[in-house]
Amino acid sequence: MTTPIPAPGARFNFAQHLVERNAGRPAKAAFVDDLGALSYGALEERLRRLGAGLRQQGLKREERVLLLMHDCNDWPVAFLGALYAGLVPVAVNTLLSADDYAYMLEHSRAQAVIVSGALLPVLNAAMIKSDHEVQKVVVSRPQAPGHPAEAEFEAFLAAHTPLARPAPTGPDDPGFWLYSSGSTGRPKGTVHSHANPYWTAELYGKAVLKLTEDDVCFSAAKLFFAYGLGNAVSFPMSVGATTLLMAERPTPEATFKRWLGAVGGLKPTVFYGAPTGFAGMLAHPALPARSEVALRLVSSAGEALPAEIGERFKRHFGLDIVDGIGSTEMLHIFLSNRPERVRYGSTGWPVEGYEVELRGEDGRPVPDGEPGDLYIHGPSAAMMYWGNRAKTLETFQGGWTKSGDKYIRNDDGSYTYGGRSDDMLKVSGIYVSPFEVEATLVQHAAVLEAAVIGIVDADGLTKTKAFVVLKDGAQASDAELKAFVKERLAPYKYPRAIEFVTELPKTATGKIQRFKLRELEQQREATAR
Repeated sequence: MTTPIPAPGARFNFAQHLVERNAGRPAKAAFVDDLGALSYGALEERLRRLGAGLRQQGLKREERVLLLMHDCNDWPVAFLGALYAGLVPVAVNTLLSADDYAYMLEHSRAQAVIVSGALLPVLNAAMIKSDHEVQKVVVSRPQAPGHPAEAEFEAFLAAHTPLARPAPTGPDDPGFWLYSSGSTGRPKGTVHSHANPYWTAELYGKAVLKLTEDDVCFSAAKLFFAYGLGNAVSFPMSVGATTLLMAERPTPEATFKRWLGAVGGLKPTVFYGAPTGFAGMLAHPALPARSEVALRLVSSAGEALPAEIGERFKRHFGLDIVDGIGSTEMLHIFLSNRPERVRYGSTGWPVEGYEVELRGEDGRPVPDGEPGDLYIHGPSAAMMYWGNRAKTLETFQGGWTKSGDKYIRNDDGSYTYGGRSDDMLKVSGIYVSPFEVEATLVQHAAVLEAAVIGIVDADGLTKTKAFVVLKDGAQASDAELKAFVKERLAPYKYPRAIEFVTELPKTATGKIQRFKLRELEQQREATAR
């Protein structure tokens, strides 16, 4: 980075920052969904109306607004409108249960909810379960006929004059929340400042991905995720690009439709996906040819990208997948390959502006080649977990953020993923990375996906077990797959047991939930006693 990036001033409102960045392109499409385009000029007016409406409901600075919305043009209006007004949007996963939303309403003490019509029934169920009273519910694109018109999104905007000016927030003021998708326990309300998305856009969106106003961006990760929020709002709006939004699940068929220009005739030039999605697309019979798409850049995050998937993608499309790792706590990617420098099998190099360090169990740095816990120091770290001091102190340590991931630093300064810290296995006294075994299994021509966990044998010793999903019509035996791994890894790393399954448990981001497989094994063991 040749020129230092200026820090936000004492007065900084991220929504205002994005509005000012695009003041000179009012007619250009900022977002395009299945119902049409939203220009930058219309976006500014609508977000200011939304902010005014929320403030006129009696909401005060820093009070929370829950966003339970499918990806559509109303989503950035709601998110940025709340920010503009000095309120705190809380973007939540659209795939959860009424119990989850009841908890989030009570935990965040949200004073208003903006909800997609299709999700209104589950919200209503959550509000019945919750002891917390919401002042206002605004419904985007209502599905239920007869819903009161005054609660509809369009009527709500039309009824209010746009705010004349943004709330006088500072860079360190609370900006928004994202709930972490923790593997156990209740999700944690991760509080980010107004400045945090500014830093991710400057340090990654511009400096690494080199996005420009000519790009058309499309993210498989939804907007309520930290990855999707950067991909589809912070990054493209920071350079004046256009974003395609899709409410439905990012299946291969739905993704290919967007790649081929089915929405507004626009073909994405930048696509953000996850390894599980790439594996499904590469195995799909309708995979488009290179000549049919306009992609110039492909990004991956959410979980480590197996080298086999990246290499197959490049053979087909002539493009590398730029793999990186980010987190809800750091907001976006801090360790990444580069478009011009990709090392498959690794997560790449630290993003400029971030420091990373690998530490052993004693808290001291580990030498190259040895696994260590990954810590990150950078300007986009979250402020805290709301109402959870113990977890805040455990994760945010003196300017460093503990990621919960194991990594190994290579001779060239790149980093190779070793699994989650609580997923690492010690077999015969030696650490084994589940991800390394999984990445080897998926190199087999018959294997679509694999997940590896540790099981305890009759002698009380930990052994590896693999759960394997085969490609449609493919066949492979457990002996064949064991031999395949033995040929490529140290012998002690091969899975001692293999179970063939039709699917693996995953989070909404596509991350494999190994803890659910461990729970399944524990249940089986308890039943067998």
